[in-house]
Amino acid sequence: MAFIELSQVSKAFPAASGVREVLHNVNLSVDKGEFIAIVGAMGAGKSTLVHLMAGLTSPDRGTVCVDGAPVDGVRRDAAIVFQNYSLLPWFSALENVRLAVEARFPECTKPEQKARAVRMLELVGLGTAQHRRPSQLSGGMRQRVAIARAFAIEPTLLFLDEPFGALDALTRETLQQELVSLCGASGRGVTTVMITNNIEEAILLADRIVPLTRGPRATLGASIPVPLPRSRSASALLHDDGAVAVRCSIVEALTSGASAAAQVRRARAGRELPSTNFDVRVAANAASAITGGER
Repeated sequence: MAFIELSQVSKAFPAASGVREVLHNVNLSVDKGEFIAIVGAMGAGKSTLVHLMAGLTSPDRGTVCVDGAPVDGVRRDAAIVFQNYSLLPWFSALENVRLAVEARFPECTKPEQKARAVRMLELVGLGTAQHRRPSQLSGGMRQRVAIARAFAIEPTLLFLDEPFGALDALTRETLQQELVSLCGASGRGVTTVMITNNIEEAILLADRIVPLTRGPRATLGASIPVPLPRSRSASALLHDDGAVAVRCSIVEALTSGASAAAQVRRARAGRELPSTNFDVRVAANAASAITGGER
């Protein structure tokens, strides 16, 4: 039995024209200890999907279950890392992490909570910055605090809502590797769901990638396994045949619908392009858009 199970999940929000259905009949199974990445274009509904799994919001239709039980609010053993850090600005990095430990382990004394927080900050390289407030930290350092806070509660479930999207390339790659190390160091097989619009990041981190179609009424496509040994590096994956195959499968899954629609429009206008050339051009443009122009 899957650890996370979504069945026929749909979610809509009020819109100027009435109601906009963001997600439609979404089905997903995630095994315990698995790291999956959900990849899709910006605005497709990825954040809504991860919020449903994390218990931050409820589906209009369908069910979301974790470990066989319906999700009803955020679980105590779940951690969420957002793109915007979500740190309390009036507290130090240490207090931001310690407060999470206190909520998860109220039976621990304050010195024990502090010791755990200090240990996690040291693991992400912030041992000398633990008394600084978020305003005194760079973007990368703030995200390190958010990651330290997530792992300090010893999560069974980890949800990553585009956690590295606002960072520069060097900081992003450093934090990606730290995330992989922390997941492996836990020894407990943290079940991780990450959403991203960066294909390279998904291939670098995930065991399996699931494409999300464009909205409205977005849904999940067929899963794409990432059969690449660990550890992985971004530079090595650029020239790895297995990574190239995975990358092509993702681009094809995300662009097949748009490609077919564009071909129909061109045929009706009497300007049909050869299908091979057209598909390559669409895929190249889509890959550039989805990965932010990165190669």
